Amino acid sequence: MSNENTKQAVLDAFSFRHATKAFDPEKKISDADFSYILETGRLSPSSVGYEPWKFVILQNPEIREKLREVSFGAQGQLPTASHMVIILARKNATPQSDYVQHLLKNIKQVPEDTMGDMVKAYTQFQEVDINIYESERALFDWASKQTYIALGNMMTSAAMIGIDSCPIEGFNYEKASLILEEAGILDSENFGISVMAAFGYRAEEPHREKVRQPIEDVVEWVK
Repeated sequence: MSNENTKQAVLDAFSFRHATKAFDPEKKISDADFSYILETGRLSPSSVGYEPWKFVILQNPEIREKLREVSFGAQGQLPTASHMVIILARKNATPQSDYVQHLLKNIKQVPEDTMGDMVKAYTQFQEVDINIYESERALFDWASKQTYIALGNMMTSAAMIGIDSCPIEGFNYEKASLILEEAGILDSENFGISVMAAFGYRAEEPHREKVRQPIEDVVEWVK
């Protein structure tokens, strides 16, 4: 595929994607296609490479129904989506945490002689440069920002192969967290809910074309 064709395919996917309110419950995403979507989430970038996320694929209809009762923004999606993803963000993702230490040593295989300097630099970045040690909420919100990068990539990769999606923030976080905790899904000591996302095939076409602000209203060039 030429560069021009590739660019047009990406733009077509963005035009195709819309916040799907209800899905066709009879149409299911294949295992291969959903594995591809998840892989684009896993391969997504994150600040200082911390990957502070976990993707929970919620297929249990009983738990979905409990979530629907506390999710005003997912009334149509939770009962009908082929796949429902709860994206969790890590709490306390600091260089000194067991998780980050494991990530640096065992996943990224950072040499022992550079580990100290890296931890010092990352601590400076979090504590001073972006000042997220001021509260647990600030640190969690920083981790949640990273999950939205993965969310965007998953929705785009889905749209590229004709699969619909909808990002969902419209739910009571405290009540939803309690539901997931009681179901043994959420380890609230280490994770919190960042956002939900529904995937499937649209039940009907959008009622109007995609509307966005003109490019000149959202882009400023500084030369």
